[in-house]
Amino acid sequence: MGNYPKYSQVSNSGEVPELSRQIRRLMVKISIGVSLILILATTLLMFRFGIGSVNNQLTLVPDDVYHMDYNVHNLSTSIKNEEIKLGFEIFRNTPLHVGPMQKDSTKIYAGNNLACASCHIDGGTKPFAAPLIGVVKRFPQFRGRENKMGTIEERINGCMERSMNGRMMPEASHEMKALIAYLDWLGRATPPSGKIEGQGFLKIQIPERAVDLKHGESVYKEHCVICHGQDGQGQLLAENDQYLYPPLWGSDSYNNGAGMTRVITAAQFIKGNMPFGTTYDKPVLTDEQAYDVAGYINQKVRPTKPNREADFPDLVKKPVSTPYGPYVDPFSPEQHQLGPFQPIMDYYLKEHQLRKTK
Repeated sequence: MGNYPKYSQVSNSGEVPELSRQIRRLMVKISIGVSLILILATTLLMFRFGIGSVNNQLTLVPDDVYHMDYNVHNLSTSIKNEEIKLGFEIFRNTPLHVGPMQKDSTKIYAGNNLACASCHIDGGTKPFAAPLIGVVKRFPQFRGRENKMGTIEERINGCMERSMNGRMMPEASHEMKALIAYLDWLGRATPPSGKIEGQGFLKIQIPERAVDLKHGESVYKEHCVICHGQDGQGQLLAENDQYLYPPLWGSDSYNNGAGMTRVITAAQFIKGNMPFGTTYDKPVLTDEQAYDVAGYINQKVRPTKPNREADFPDLVKKPVSTPYGPYVDPFSPEQHQLGPFQPIMDYYLKEHQLRKTK
């Protein structure tokens, strides 16, 4: 028994206190390390979901699909790939294939010289510029303007009749099939739902006031004239008379039934993409500048869409910034065109329990 160590005497030697201090120091270091990891993880999540970004907007980091190869010229030669390439050519050079520059009058569907690529930038692959990656998989889709489920062909024809100020393209036409082949190819790596980050346009904080047209004009002169011209008629390419920069109003622009005539929609597009070269994560204009210049542009004269009063069979679903009637609310056409929009939104929330954002 006397040969066993007397553990009670070890504490008096100073060895156990030293060990305790080492353990405490180790625990402090572990705590600091864990805290740093948590701070880093929180910071990454904040950047991931846009918390703390300009205007505290929820801006998602673009999906990996944006980094894929979308150069159709890298496709091998096959019947399917040639159809995809044709679809891209129609998308990029729309006036030559289905517009006023088409020599076969039976194939002229677009009524102006805009291209699909005029709005869907970088071949429809730029985030927050209404990218078309995965769009085919998102149809059939409910459309409030028609108040029914619509097909991708119907959606393309909506653009033909409004943004392109033209007529419907036959759904069985070679041109329609080629366009859809290109759009389908764009979405080849998307999930079955077709939903990706960066869809649609960049959200803005809508100013709680009417559009300031004088301010909008000054923003236009400072940021837009260099590409679209003092008269808003854009710039043509010398080699083929197609637009390098499209007209924003006048006879060769989108008509007054197009979605871009809505101030909120136009402001969102402008904020994330204009002046040319702007990206969603490095906007040049403030929300107020985008809002006012959108209102200024959309007050200019442009073609009239026939039968637009038939849009939105259920008028309750009409966006608050739709610039033409009829309406089922007490607000004037001028307020629907230029705001302020919050009172209209509040009305629909109170009367119809609908929270409208555009």
